[in-house]
Amino acid sequence: MRLLIVEDEVRLAEALQRGLEAEGFEADLAFDGLDGLDKALAGEYDAIVLDILLPGMNGYRVCAEIRAAGNWTPILMLTAKSGEFDEAEALDTGADDFLSKPFSYVVLVARLRALVRRGSGPRPAPCQVGDLRLDPAARTCDRGGVAIHLTPREVDLLEALMSRPGEVVGKQELLDRVWGPDAGVDPNVVEVYLGYLRRKIDRPFGRDTLRTVRGVGYLLAAD
Repeated sequence: MRLLIVEDEVRLAEALQRGLEAEGFEADLAFDGLDGLDKALAGEYDAIVLDILLPGMNGYRVCAEIRAAGNWTPILMLTAKSGEFDEAEALDTGADDFLSKPFSYVVLVARLRALVRRGSGPRPAPCQVGDLRLDPAARTCDRGGVAIHLTPREVDLLEALMSRPGEVVGKQELLDRVWGPDAGVDPNVVEVYLGYLRRKIDRPFGRDTLRTVRGVGYLLAAD
């Protein structure tokens, strides 16, 4: 399993390289964003460990450029910053996972193994229902050409509904697909996020396409 570590703290990068190689990985290093981007695009890696605060080009931009090039190698972002907005930005630019410093080395290894098992997979295909369009990979959405900003969770929920237009999708199915089968969240979170989506994709456009079928689930109508 071959990894790329993009980290400007040289001692940390080298320590991670030694530790991960002891775990059976091969690890290449890059100490700035530009070199990291070049190596990510030129090499074949099973996963990338990417710091956010990098010289030359920050991790958000590196991640976005990797995805824009059609490279879907799993990316684990590292940062000294913390908070939901930093995590959301990391995921919005195409990262697969997020870990704040200081982090547990055991957790880092476990998450990398999970990403490697998952693999890069194909780029998610754009969806269109009526004049509503969603590109899950680019995290972009528009209705009739008018851009709509969605959070990563909203993108995932809308994708789940747009993949089955006109069909009723059950609450538990949405929970499992968007939050994960072991997330342990309150099932009412689905209705909360559907409310967020309605306020973004329907109400500003005078539409009623995202509907609740009481006691059964939810559907996205074409008009």
